[in-house]
Amino acid sequence: MANLILVLGDQLSPELSALENADKTRDRIVMAEVAEEAGYTNHHKKKLVLLFSAMRHFADQLRDQGWRVHYQHYHPDNPHQTLEAVLADQLVNRDFERVITTECGEWCLHEQIQQWPERLGVPVEIRPDTRFIASKDEFASWAKGRKQLRMDFFYREMRRKTGLLMTPDGDPEGGQWNFDADNRKKWSGKPPAPAPFRMEPDTITREVIELVDTLFADHFGTTDDFHFAVTAENAQAALEHFLDFGLPCFGDYQDAISDNEDWLFHSILSPYINCGLLDPLTVCEAAAQAWYSGRAPLNAVEGFIRQILGWREFVRGIYWLNMPGYARENRLGNSRSLPWFYWTGDTKMRCMHKAIDATQRNAYAHHIQRLMVTGNFALLAGIKPEEICDWYLAVYADAYDWVELPNVLGMVMHADGGYLGSKPYAASGKYIQRMSDHCKHCHYKVQDATGDNACPFNALYWHFIDRHRDDFANNPRMGMMYRNWDRQKPERRQALLARAEYLLANIDTL
Repeated sequence: MANLILVLGDQLSPELSALENADKTRDRIVMAEVAEEAGYTNHHKKKLVLLFSAMRHFADQLRDQGWRVHYQHYHPDNPHQTLEAVLADQLVNRDFERVITTECGEWCLHEQIQQWPERLGVPVEIRPDTRFIASKDEFASWAKGRKQLRMDFFYREMRRKTGLLMTPDGDPEGGQWNFDADNRKKWSGKPPAPAPFRMEPDTITREVIELVDTLFADHFGTTDDFHFAVTAENAQAALEHFLDFGLPCFGDYQDAISDNEDWLFHSILSPYINCGLLDPLTVCEAAAQAWYSGRAPLNAVEGFIRQILGWREFVRGIYWLNMPGYARENRLGNSRSLPWFYWTGDTKMRCMHKAIDATQRNAYAHHIQRLMVTGNFALLAGIKPEEICDWYLAVYADAYDWVELPNVLGMVMHADGGYLGSKPYAASGKYIQRMSDHCKHCHYKVQDATGDNACPFNALYWHFIDRHRDDFANNPRMGMMYRNWDRQKPERRQALLARAEYLLANIDTL
């Protein structure tokens, strides 16, 4: 008997486990653009274009390879607005033995799929997602019995497992696991940043752009200047472009921020890896080979591989180990609503404006903009975790629940009480000044903390330190901050707290 094979929008890989041992002449692949997935949050227009176009191209590729594919295009009047409804329609009066799918990346959908055997009336086989380097069970086994889960130790296990950047003797290349200390240079304009990889929209993509502009007109962002790759072939070209032009300087400047360069030396490959157009292990192997062949230095290659082999795999493990309760964590008791300028970029804070503006235009911002600008502000201001998490999920082309939630709730907001990270990533304006050239163009003065035009990050930082003393005073990595706070004169502390209270009371006008 034939099988019905469901392929999700972030599973655009020919080697997908759901396709293994399938019969092209009998089985049917189902792919669908459904309102439930497209509209559950305010997805960036470019994110919708990327996924719809990539899905359509992948469906055409499967058909060209001889597969039978049922594909539903998006329309608000479709009779089937959920994946379950699409599958149920395909099962009516057709003799399918079972539904086969690869495990999804979202807890809510996972819970729905668990109910499908009863609701659809056929068995549902959920296969492991073998595109990840560590399975859910493997991560759970590694985590079992550990008092603290730290990415660095998990990353070492993944290096050993894959052999990436390992010597024949089992030691890390270069004699150390992590070269992060070499990757914190401020970029001053030289060497020049490479032009980003571009693919001009083809006929399918142009049709999707028109659809999104028409039917998702009120969504965040713009479809203007869409140039993402939407096929595996073109995503591979984007990888080669990064290896040639970005990777050699990526390490030195991976934490740098520029006032007039959106991309700097970043790869912009995460949208392709996370939707399945690129295989993460293959990407890491290509980067490693760039070092062995002398095309890029070790600090750049190791830093890049760590983002994929370390953080990406680690946060996925954290997500599935702790859901669904993890999504409700709010250990710092945050209660403030997300300021409206996160959706408009209309703020006099130069760093925030530039990060949000780039996000509006590109559906992308690099990790330091996310962590130390928009994320740092949300942390200092005490924004509700669920609201800032929803923002990150909506506005970035690479954002899916499994990767966004631990990164934002755990790493950015420290809402899990230090489960994912040992200290909060809180910083004053001095950090942004050190790593960028935003401050010299800003309405606010980064050297000032209490005046009317003082950088908001400065007073908010000390307000955060003061109000969370019970949470962090005994944290060995934060002792110096509290000693610095306690050494300041009482009138200075009072002025800082008063300035911060004013900022919080007028947060939407900053």
